[in-house]
Amino acid sequence: MAEVGSGPSTAKADALARRLLELTDDLAERNRQLERALESRIVIEQAKGVLVARHGIVVDDAFDALRRGARSTGTKLHDLAARVVQSPQTPPEIERHLS
Repeated sequence: MAEVGSGPSTAKADALARRLLELTDDLAERNRQLERALESRIVIEQAKGVLVARHGIVVDDAFDALRRGARSTGTKLHDLAARVVQSPQTPPEIERHLS
């Protein structure tokens, strides 16, 4: 009589359990990455809206000025966008790209 809990079926169950844990970890990390991306996108959209309202420009020009300002100073787009949203003044690195 075979012993319960031993043999090939137990090894298979252990392998499946390990694989499920790996997949769960991978999905949790992907979820964290997507949440960060969404939060970053929200701030960028808010900054575009602020620039449109402050300077009477179209959304595409607001994004271009934001992107160019970030690139010209080596600043992350999200960080510069956060400064736009938090400050009553437009950062100078963006001002110089508005025409």
